[in-house]
Amino acid sequence: MAKIYLSGPMTGLPEHNYPRFHEVAAKLRDEGHDVYNPAEYAWEGEFPIRTAFAEYTSVICTWADTIVLLEGWQDSRGVAVELLLAEICGLTVKEWSDD
Repeated sequence: MAKIYLSGPMTGLPEHNYPRFHEVAAKLRDEGHDVYNPAEYAWEGEFPIRTAFAEYTSVICTWADTIVLLEGWQDSRGVAVELLLAEICGLTVKEWSDD
């Protein structure tokens, strides 16, 4: 069982790509993994980018052992930051596949 940080593009996508995050998180949890899904980050009003990224980076640095990248990750600045941090911290990197 892995402790997974789920990473993927959000900005500019319909519903911020949340449905895809939720779908993949559910599949990973069904496989028995623990999953941190940033689409489940609770907030009201204007999105608190600094507070959210503080939590995301803490999860990557102190909890996760794996980062799973959703399709389209190559074009996301947020994913680029998360991926670099995950690599520096020695996490296993996997690209999601529905296969």
